Amino acid sequence: MASGGKENKMLFDLRGRRRRSVVKVVYAILAVLMGLSLFLVVGGLNLGELFNSGGGTSEAAKQFEEQAVRIERELKKDPQNPDLLLGLTRTRVNAGNSLYEGNGLEEERTVTPEALDQLQLASDAWSKYLKATKEPSLGMAQQMTFTLIALAEFANSPPESKENLEAAIAAQTLVADNRPSLNSLTTLAFYEAVLGNEKEAKKLANEAAKYGQSKFEKESIDNELKRYEEIGVKYRKFIKESEALAKAKGEGSKQALEGNPLGEFGGNSLESGASPSE
Repeated sequence: MASGGKENKMLFDLRGRRRRSVVKVVYAILAVLMGLSLFLVVGGLNLGELFNSGGGTSEAAKQFEEQAVRIERELKKDPQNPDLLLGLTRTRVNAGNSLYEGNGLEEERTVTPEALDQLQLASDAWSKYLKATKEPSLGMAQQMTFTLIALAEFANSPPESKENLEAAIAAQTLVADNRPSLNSLTTLAFYEAVLGNEKEAKKLANEAAKYGQSKFEKESIDNELKRYEEIGVKYRKFIKESEALAKAKGEGSKQALEGNPLGEFGGNSLESGASPSE
């Protein structure tokens, strides 16, 4: 947890046959989905802060972690302070993102166990923040959407994966409800489709189409929705089979799920004429 866990404790076990050191994840899981919502919904962000790359990566992560520790000290005096909790969430997200391996927006990035540990701590802080504030930050909600999707993909158990996916939907709902747009609504529709809420997904897709500025955009929504519905069928089957396998093995220890279909999230793109400051 954010307030009491040791920093060197690995929260995610990525030591499976194909994940002994790091796990390759196509950067589109975050970057392309951000193309759907992040810039058009909450405006420009400092990419250098979000995705540090090159030789300064570990140093940046260290600075973010030290900043998080300082905030946690302040929280011991005022544990319900929403500003501190928001700052802690943001700092943990930045620490996690700076621990990805690889650089450049078009290249594969590799998520490390250390990155996932920081993202999990961000999730813990986000949960506390939501309880402490009546007006959640929409910018942070958008960042947490993608953070939680990453946690859902690399979860150690089916319940954890579903819980993170549901939390991602809740975060994206905050954005879509308060700043409806082509991208915020389609992203939410896609997530709902994966979870199996196809009726709600279709409703959101129809609402998103009203913001489309071309026939191509509107057709793309339907095509992408079908793709996410297919991913959802595979995801729910994967979860069910993983639960059955875990029960059959009777293993008490957690191990990263292999072959999670959420890895197929990359590759979608919807263009919008909205301005970056929407």
